[in-house]
Amino acid sequence: MESEVNGILVAAHELKAPLSLLRQLAFSLELTEDDTAARTKIQHQMIDVSDRALKQVSDLTKIARLDDGLFEMEPVAIRGVCDEVTSELRHLFRYNHKKLETSYTNHSRLVVANRELLYSVIYNFCLNAMHYSDKDSRSELTVRDYQDKVRFLVRDFGPSLPTDVWRSLKKGWVEKPTSIAMRPGSSGLGLYIASKFSQYMDANVGAIRHRDGTSFFVDLPVSKQASLFV
Repeated sequence: MESEVNGILVAAHELKAPLSLLRQLAFSLELTEDDTAARTKIQHQMIDVSDRALKQVSDLTKIARLDDGLFEMEPVAIRGVCDEVTSELRHLFRYNHKKLETSYTNHSRLVVANRELLYSVIYNFCLNAMHYSDKDSRSELTVRDYQDKVRFLVRDFGPSLPTDVWRSLKKGWVEKPTSIAMRPGSSGLGLYIASKFSQYMDANVGAIRHRDGTSFFVDLPVSKQASLFV
């Protein structure tokens, strides 16, 4: 019970952050009545912040409905999903003076997954990487073959991942939202969401600690179904 309450508190704290930012932006908007360019910039910021907060709320709702059998597994072209995520986040990386580089070397183009859940997993990993990489630095999204699976990996160059979180991922998943020292923001909630969705898709999730950051990865089963659209 205590563990569950702590997880709820972490989620509430992380969802409070975008609401506080929206409040600050709203006050800033009042001070730019005569500056159309400034007002437009702030309005775009408010839309971006609210969109990301809504995604998190939507993902948490999906977690509560995983047992309902609504998310069917199917052959998914993983490169296409990665392209959609990077396209959506490109302007956000640019705005924060950061870069997201991609590298696709996988021969197996189709994986067995739920496209909607897979999109959320990749999105959360990439968004976390943006938060924890220094200004003017890069993050890396890689898709490659790994043993008999396809691995997508997101590398950041931020603070090291704490040992307890790394061990949880090594076991296969994060059991609850956890605040992560040296990595403030949405890392705990994003990892929890990605972990739950990966577990549902029968995919292995894990992390590799580096001297200058962390790589989060998911290993997805290869689909044997051929497709003309990959």
